[in-house]
Amino acid sequence: MYHRILVPIDGSATAERGLHEAIRLAAELKATLHVLHVLDDFPSEVEWSPARQVEETVNRLRRQGNDLLATARNAAQAAGVSVQTQQREVTRSTTADAILDEVAKSGCDLVVMGTHGRRGFNRLALGSTAEAVARRSTVPLLMTRQPAAA
Repeated sequence: MYHRILVPIDGSATAERGLHEAIRLAAELKATLHVLHVLDDFPSEVEWSPARQVEETVNRLRRQGNDLLATARNAAQAAGVSVQTQQREVTRSTTADAILDEVAKSGCDLVVMGTHGRRGFNRLALGSTAEAVARRSTVPLLMTRQPAAA
């Protein structure tokens, strides 16, 4: 059915849920998991950093991304899933663009990703990477959400 599953991660609880669902599916289907972490223009952290700290801030964000990918790799391998990881940095484009580009480059036939399920002003103000991927993806997309807090 599916042979290569792309799962973008960003360290959020919703992305973690998507990762676990992707690992479960990949194990069941004997598919390869492709885990992607995207560093976009580093807007908030870098924009407010003094010039001398920009490189330090960017390097810290890269290390955090690498740590997320290592944790994801270990979880997939513990489940017996073949896994590849990649960190991409984008400028002048969006995280959704990077995800869709990676789908095409890696030959993935399914995307599994978490979504916050924002509505109204929050969705408008914060945007929705998952929605942008859903609207433009050429492959099926499985979106997962965290259960509402009790």
